[in-house]
Amino acid sequence: MALTLSEKKEVVAEVAEIARTAHSVVAAEYRGLTVGEMTELRVQARQAGVYLRVVPNRLARRAVEGTEFECLQEGLKGPLVLAFAQDEPGASARVVRDFVKDNDKLVVKLIAFGGQLLPASELKALATMPTRDEALAQLLFVMKAPISKLAQTLAAPHAKLVRTVAAVRDQKQAA
Repeated sequence: MALTLSEKKEVVAEVAEIARTAHSVVAAEYRGLTVGEMTELRVQARQAGVYLRVVPNRLARRAVEGTEFECLQEGLKGPLVLAFAQDEPGASARVVRDFVKDNDKLVVKLIAFGGQLLPASELKALATMPTRDEALAQLLFVMKAPISKLAQTLAAPHAKLVRTVAAVRDQKQAA
């Protein structure tokens, strides 16, 4: 069933709003997937906070106009499903990567992150990006390391003195 003009405008407006706030997008060709498999993909995407939608390419081109995903316009060809990462930049890539492990019919065609079009081979790199919590933990570890090292360095002379005194005591008791 064809979309009416007002429905097309609604789709473009909805996808454009999502594209303005999204961190990254993965476009994958879904040719050959069954309805059940697509439903499973949608459920996984919803659980991960990823906006997943099949949008006609002409409407998708209009929707990404003026956003950092404008670089996708030339590559939007064929039956594509768009996965926009809302919360974490790597969320959409993780969902697609995990789904592709079991269903090789889903083929990644385009990836956009930070206003740049990335090759499909970069899916793994984007999927392995740390989440916000992981990145904060890594940052805190890096910030804590110099302080811990300083504390160890300041405590070392005292510990060495205690070990030396204990060794002298043990030597005198043995003699």
